[in-house]
Amino acid sequence: MIKAVNVSKIFYVPQRLLALSNVSAEISRGEVVVIIGPSGSGKSTFLRCLNRLEHADSGHIYVDGVDILAKKTDINSARAEMGMVFQSFNLFPHKTVLENVTIGQTVVRRRSRREAEDKAMALLTRVGLAAKAAAYPDNLSGGQQQRVAIARALAMDPKVMLFDEPTSALDPEMVGEVLEVMKSLAREGMTMVVVTHEMGFAREVADRVLFMDQGQILEEGTPEHFFKAPENERTKLFLSQIL
Repeated sequence: MIKAVNVSKIFYVPQRLLALSNVSAEISRGEVVVIIGPSGSGKSTFLRCLNRLEHADSGHIYVDGVDILAKKTDINSARAEMGMVFQSFNLFPHKTVLENVTIGQTVVRRRSRREAEDKAMALLTRVGLAAKAAAYPDNLSGGQQQRVAIARALAMDPKVMLFDEPTSALDPEMVGEVLEVMKSLAREGMTMVVVTHEMGFAREVADRVLFMDQGQILEEGTPEHFFKAPENERTKLFLSQIL
């Protein structure tokens, strides 16, 4: 589903920073890949490069066979196939929950309002928020807003879901409700790439775990390998500090 080949990214503000250095990875259809690592390791930058929210300086990124870095690629069309859930919820504050989940469907997918609303209500039911359809984001908890954001992404029928630390902005008691929705997506076979600090989620749900530091993937493996018998010394040090 996703193939990254020798992806590099340099930031120049306030000084030159090599955020990604020749990163290569493959994510198969239906696979759940969790990316972990210390702050500043490049994991969120890599995730954002996968749908060209950040433009890689070199390398290739193929999503379902389409090189999204190629000049001829219609990036808006390619992005429509990828759902993205951010740390901050990015909901439109002046629109209701229902409107937030329907607007992308009508504008990008060209669905009728009735069709979009029917799909939105089905997804809000799925994430446990059908009763909040007429509410505004400011009247929801952080966990509820993030579940709306997930429903909004799913409404576009994406081929892959990208999650950038989706629980990091939540109070601890709200984390579980968001992770439960993500677990249900994994059980249903959704291709997912998740940047997270939630090690329990990685243990339980991931097919593979990637460990990044200093803009590189230093180790990858199954959760069992990763948490019980990591090989890289930097991986061992990281896990010893957080587990």
